[in-house]
Order: sequence, then structure tokens, then C-alpha cells
Amino acid sequence: MKTRFAALLLAPLLAAACSTTNTPPAAASAPVATSAAVYPGGMVSAADPRAADAGTQMLRQGGNATDAAIATMLALSVVEPQSSGIGGGGFFVETDAAGHVVTIDGRETAPAAAHPHWFFKDGKLLSFPEAVPGGTSVGVPGNMALAAKAHKEHGKLPWATLFAPAIKLARDGFEITPRLYGMLKTNAKVAGFTSEGRALFYGTDGEPLPVGTLVKNPAMATTLEALAAGGPRTFYEGANPRAIVARVTNAPVNPEPMTEADIAAYAAKDRAPLCGTYRGYKVCSMGPPSSGATTVIATLKMLERFDLGALGKDSPVAWHLIAESMRLSYADRNRYTADSDFVPVPAEGMIDPAYLAKRSALIDPGKTISSVTAGTPPGAEKLAWADPAMAEEHGTSHFVTIDRTGNAVSYTSTIESPFGSGLMVDGYFLNNELTDFDMNPELDGRQVANRVEGGKRPRSSMSPTLVFGPDGKLRLAVGAAGGATIPAQVIRAIIGVIDWNMPAQDALGLPVIFAPGIDTIFIEQGSSLEAMIPALRALGHDQVVPRALPLKANAIEVIDGALRGAADPRSEGQAIPE
Repeated sequence: MKTRFAALLLAPLLAAACSTTNTPPAAASAPVATSAAVYPGGMVSAADPRAADAGTQMLRQGGNATDAAIATMLALSVVEPQSSGIGGGGFFVETDAAGHVVTIDGRETAPAAAHPHWFFKDGKLLSFPEAVPGGTSVGVPGNMALAAKAHKEHGKLPWATLFAPAIKLARDGFEITPRLYGMLKTNAKVAGFTSEGRALFYGTDGEPLPVGTLVKNPAMATTLEALAAGGPRTFYEGANPRAIVARVTNAPVNPEPMTEADIAAYAAKDRAPLCGTYRGYKVCSMGPPSSGATTVIATLKMLERFDLGALGKDSPVAWHLIAESMRLSYADRNRYTADSDFVPVPAEGMIDPAYLAKRSALIDPGKTISSVTAGTPPGAEKLAWADPAMAEEHGTSHFVTIDRTGNAVSYTSTIESPFGSGLMVDGYFLNNELTDFDMNPELDGRQVANRVEGGKRPRSSMSPTLVFGPDGKLRLAVGAAGGATIPAQVIRAIIGVIDWNMPAQDALGLPVIFAPGIDTIFIEQGSSLEAMIPALRALGHDQVVPRALPLKANAIEVIDGALRGAADPRSEGQAIPE
């Protein structure tokens, strides 16, 4: 009866799904670079308008997209302390006007003393909430090393100039916004974990300071002034690493050994970008230890044989297909993605078109795959990693910068959970990034690829992405925040722009379906997807759960030589032109 009902309800949509009339010929799937783009002015899109303004100030002073991105990251360290900052890390994806893409890995590292049972205390595995506060969760921060490398190789303005907006915000003060207030209210145990956090953001009654309160952070201003004057090594040598080590090793909860040598040894790394094609567009993002590129590209490529354009954004079948493809790509992500300096990651195999064609063949427009498991992409034939449980992630901030000469940066920065570990050093929060490792190192006698090891970088969901049109020119720079939902948000945005011909702003407003490689699929609570639950269940999705997802995306698109900014309507974000 269920199958018959599904067929009657969805037959017209199923026919549209099987059509491939909107898919360009194979010859269109190999974009080539063309002449450099020139724009009348640059633009910055960020999760906070004060940070976006910091970036545009660099553009107005003659800086480029890299300068603007670094200034935006520094300003976010001040005004969005719950999400990202110099106490965390990030991934940087940049293209020049000719379409040459580079990616820099500024992901945090585990201290040398870390080991696979790092999250076990007295023989018992800590829960995620138990592991977050204090020293156990803190990785060596990478954002300043990333910024230094990016600036040295791609920047234009003097290093110290990039700090001026953030220093002013910290010294003169910034107002508490509704979003920050809400985070302080719901995460008081972490944000107010130390006396520094309580003094900065809470009143004597223990409640967060009201919306609109001007907060001054002189300790942060002093830290930024020292970094501006002394250069990036000031973060990794001298007083700052001594302060970090003191906080981590003497944390009131979960103290752990981290040394000044751990911090001094940190280096941001060049990584090869991962690129694939979707309907003639070239999609480039971040490879391991990020799972961004593999998950985004694999999901899109498996969808390519279905005519999502004909189905449209209001079709339950379209969202069913997206969920099914996502389930398959997340299953591979969960098993295989980790720090490629420590374990073999078959990243190229995970986006191999022939492999993905076989995976796509598992997807049926008329019914659900009963049980999803990881595949065996090329390069994984001898791997036998276990499938870990999904971890919760909620923090992070994404921002996009494009300058008038056509350079573009897509940069995602994070301290992981809201307010990271809760530990503060001289005005900034330290990350809890090590909880992005799979805390249980083995399951059923098999090792987990993303287990903790000294010096290793935890797997990330961050997906800073660049999309180039069939003409080789940049079409879209996009990324998101929200933990494991990040690839899902980026996928949704790209489909909105390419398949449904939507402006990027409208594409970021689309609802999100999140299918992290398990039988349950999550849909954005309160969105139009809730009305589709009966149709999705008719297609076999027995476990469809409405959920308040941590969504926040930013983008800039290029249309006919003009820049159009986009910021998630769920956020306080804004795009500001030069």
C-alpha cells in the first residue's frame, strides 16, 4: 500500500527526476581559464557586518582579497568570540584572476603527548559535554600561522595594517548583538567557565550583559597590538605560548600536558586543492584533513544524472535525491577522512567520476536505500577503517572576499563549539578542536582513521568552496558554519544557484536537509521541508526528524562581471561592497 501511494503521489516528479535534458554534454565539463576578471569594486561577506567592514577597509586602502580576509578573521576574533578567532584554526581557499587555486591548511594540531585514549579518564570514555571544557580539548591554534603564510605569499598591504580595525573594536568596544547574547545565555557554562569570561560578558547576577551593551576587551587589544608589531611568530614564541601552556596544563577541569615546543612547532601547510565538475561547472574546495571537498563534490556528482532543474526546489523527490546522495558521501567521509599526514586518505578516489557513477546507481528516485554503508573508492582497497559515531559540532564562521582585480578568498575559521574550551588567554578563547577527533579510537577491533595522535590534525567539516563557470571564470565563492551540516549547506547553495537558477542570496535562504550517512535524515525545523515529511516517508524515509540546525552561510557570486553578495538570512551576516 505504501509503495502504491508513493507511486501515485510522486509519479510526475519521478519522471522529471529521470530526465537528463538539463545536463550539459560531456565536452562542457572541462572548464578552461579565460581572461582575467576586473570588477568596479571588491566585496566582503561575513557573519558580522563589523567584520565585513574590517575587510572592506583593507580593499579601500588598496589591499587585495587576502588582506581583506585576514582583517575579517581578526575582527571576528573580537566581535564573534563564540565562533572563531586567533585561538582556533581554519582553511583558506584562494584563486587569482586566472583561476589558479591554492589551499592552505591552518587546522589545529594535537599536542605531542596526545594518544589514542586521550579522551578516556579512569578507563571510561568521556562524553562530548564532559570533554569540551578545559585542557583536554585544546589543540595548538593555527589561524595566525595560516594568516602569516597567506599574507607572505598573497598579501599586499603591510602586516600591521590588517590589525587596525580589530584593535579598534577591542579597544573602543563593540555592542553585544542578539546572536551573541543568545549564545552567552545558552552556553553560560563554557563562556563563563573562567573568571575572564565572566568578567567580560556577564553581570554580577550571572546573567549575560544585555543586548546593546558596549563591551571593551583591552586584553585582546593588547594581544593584537603585540601581534601587529612583533609579527606572527609573536603568537608562537614568548609570552603568548607560555600563557596558553599555563591555561591548558593548569585548567580547573581536564588539565592536560601541552608544551611551548608544541606551539613553536606549529606550521600552516600548503595542500593540493580538490576539484571536480558538476554540470559543466568546476567545484574546488579543501582536501584532508577537511572532509569538505570530498563530501561536496561527491554528493553533487552523484546527483548529476538527475534533472533537479526540472524537479525544482518544491519537489519532495528533489530533496529525497539530495538526501540519498548525501547519505552515500557522508558514509565515505565518516570512514575514510582524516589527517592525510597520518593515515592514507583515498581523497581522489572518493571523487573519482567512475566510482561515483557506481555509487549513484544505488540511488532510486522512487525509494530509499534501505541501509547505507561506505563504498570502496580507488585507493581504499587495502583500508579497513571502522565507522565511527557522528560527533556534534556547532561553532565556526565563514567569510568570502573578492577584490577588484579578480582575486577571491573563501575562508572558514573556527574554535569548534561555542566559546571553544572556555579557557581564555589574554582576551581570546582557546578552541576545543580536539573533540573533532573520533574520541573512541577503535570499534569492533578495527582502528578509526580519525583517532587522536600526537601532532595530528582532526577531521573537519569546513568546506570553503569556489565554483567556476563553464567559461572558466569564477561564478560563486561560498562556505558555511555549523559543524557537520557545513557540506550540506554548501551543497544546497550550489544546487540553488546552478540547478534552480536562484540568486545566491535566495539559495542561502533555502532550507537544509542533512543526511549524515545514517538512516535518519534531519530537516530544518520550521522550514518548507516540514510539509514534505509525508512525501519523504512515502519514499521510504521512515526516520525524518525536524531539527533546529546550526546554519550560517556566506557567499559572493559573479554575474556578468558584477559582484553580488549573500549572507544567510538566519544570521546577522552582511555583504559589504568596497
